[in-house]
Amino acid sequence: MAPRWLSCSTAVFLLLVHVGSVHTQACGVPGIPGIPGTHGPNGVDGLKGEKGDPGEAGEPVRGQKGLPGLWGPPGRPGLKGDAGLPGPPGTPGQPGEKGRAFNPSNQQNSYFSRKAVLSHVPELETAINFNTEILPDLDQRFRGELLTNGTFVCAIKGVYFLSYHVSAKSRVGLKLVKGSDSHITLTDQSEGFLVTSGSAVLELEVGDRVSLHVTKYNNIVTSQGSTSHTFTGFLIFPTA
Repeated sequence: MAPRWLSCSTAVFLLLVHVGSVHTQACGVPGIPGIPGTHGPNGVDGLKGEKGDPGEAGEPVRGQKGLPGLWGPPGRPGLKGDAGLPGPPGTPGQPGEKGRAFNPSNQQNSYFSRKAVLSHVPELETAINFNTEILPDLDQRFRGELLTNGTFVCAIKGVYFLSYHVSAKSRVGLKLVKGSDSHITLTDQSEGFLVTSGSAVLELEVGDRVSLHVTKYNNIVTSQGSTSHTFTGFLIFPTA
């Protein structure tokens, strides 16, 4: 019983103390202000106000010129422009060298082209006689030079181009002769008929003789009107 009574007495005492302190504070001096609370949330925007009066006109102020900037990268090539106007004539060049005199008579006789239709086989180591014109209808001035017994005699000193075509059977041997010197020797063979040819560039003096000779293989086609052999030469340029 004693502890229970003691607990009830203690509770009554604490209650009286609390009531007495409240009564005392109600009649005493104001206390110290408390700590401010935290900020509340932002309020909503208000209504739009009326338009204000125009401001005073300002005068533009030009600043100082700045330093040049860095060069940028090259741009892409532009479109091709229109052709410009012709420029003024240039300065005339120096006169050229005087040309050589032209001799029409020499030029007309600076070539030959003949054919041969053989009735019998030519003898060995002898000139084939090309004795027939290829272009008999040309004016006499343009027919070229004649061949004496198949031999061309040079009348204009210079460099000449010479060529021949000969038909044969099975095997044939030919040589191009200048004077007593052989410049080309050619041998050709076939199972049947053949056409052999050769050409050369020779420097000739006035009076030099050029002809085509048969060698040890002599099977040239003969006695056939449809078969002919040709020998041609012309002056490339004179050297006189």
